[in-house]
Amino acid sequence: MKTSKLAKVIRLDHPQFWLLIIGSGLISIHLTLSWRSGNSNLLSTSLLFWAAISFIIWEKRDNLSLESGILPSFLGFSLIWIALFKSASMTSFGGFLYVLPFIFGLGLALIASGFRGLNQYTGELITLFSLSVSKLSPEWIIYQLTLLTAKLSAFILWYTGFEVTLSGINVYLPNGSVEVLSGCSGLELISQMLGFAILFLLIFPQNWQQKILVPVVAATVGFIVNAGRVALMAIIVAKDNMDAFDYWHSGNGSLLFSMISVIIFGSFCWFLIGRNESENQNSRLS
Repeated sequence: MKTSKLAKVIRLDHPQFWLLIIGSGLISIHLTLSWRSGNSNLLSTSLLFWAAISFIIWEKRDNLSLESGILPSFLGFSLIWIALFKSASMTSFGGFLYVLPFIFGLGLALIASGFRGLNQYTGELITLFSLSVSKLSPEWIIYQLTLLTAKLSAFILWYTGFEVTLSGINVYLPNGSVEVLSGCSGLELISQMLGFAILFLLIFPQNWQQKILVPVVAATVGFIVNAGRVALMAIIVAKDNMDAFDYWHSGNGSLLFSMISVIIFGSFCWFLIGRNESENQNSRLS
């Protein structure tokens, strides 16, 4: 009597080609949804994250183990199909678009390499997850960060010569005030900067001290720049210029603060790379 068993491992012909097609489609879907939602900040950040992650995966494609079992493949396809079905049935995306990249990435990783191969994509998955941190964090964390943001914003205003009063999350100037709500806590910008920090460490490996320093600098830059943004909002409100407030708060002007954070952090990374190259050259000469 002959018996047969289901294969424990799935091997596709030309798996890299099929994974490339699936991955490109999922990235296109997420970017299209982000564009249709009108969230320019998420769109720009997602575009950079997807591009960097695609580059990293492509560079190490020959060293990846592309073997997956039936269960992880089924789970991966299920995650992707559920996410796609939910995307098609939603009229307002809200925070779902922030979580979608991680779901797509995890599903694709399970299809490609199974449970045992997930460690090959740890950094990339953490980067995608960083997009959703601001939407998944507990309320008490957001509130505490909001308090710190209000305090730093008040300090910036005081240090630059304004007569400012702080009461909880309310920042008062003589002719107006702002209430720092959860959306202005800076958590979204901080999580984005942490994502950039992880990408930098993936592309440019550092020693253990720098692996700690880089995320700390990224988070600090995001926090300080956001506090400066809140301080600017308070000044604009005090001048009773609501058109300018709308532009800098929720319009295209809000993207400037993300750009400033990226430029500052990029300059730090450039300095770090140059310093490491100098140290390597000195060690070779000695």
